[in-house]
Amino acid sequence: QVQLVESGGGLVQAGGSLTLSCAVSGRDFSFFYMGWFRQAPGKEREFVAAIGWSDDSSYYSDSVEGRFTGTRDNGKNTVYLQMNSLLPEDTAVYFCAAGRPFSSELRVQRGYNYWGRGTQVTVSS
Repeated sequence: QVQLVESGGGLVQAGGSLTLSCAVSGRDFSFFYMGWFRQAPGKEREFVAAIGWSDDSSYYSDSVEGRFTGTRDNGKNTVYLQMNSLLPEDTAVYFCAAGRPFSSELRVQRGYNYWGRGTQVTVSS
């Protein structure tokens, strides 16, 4: 089992920055990727980023490419999502996830077995 706990959400003005954290605990660390997803009110959950747990690979959605950066600290069992140049449309609940997705599943929810409860990010205009 794996437990994921997100933190770092909050209210920020457009153009500002936030860093989300996802603390990982549990017995099973055999996952290969950590994913970040988000869900805005009335919308489906969407892929934001995926970060390799044991390598430096990373993948981003087109909407955040160049603004968001995912990193990890294996010593602290924590992954981070640095979000810069935030836009009102980035407002959502952000979830971290862990899993062993095939390459075709990196950007979809079914590729991930474990999920956190989410943290709210609100960007005001």
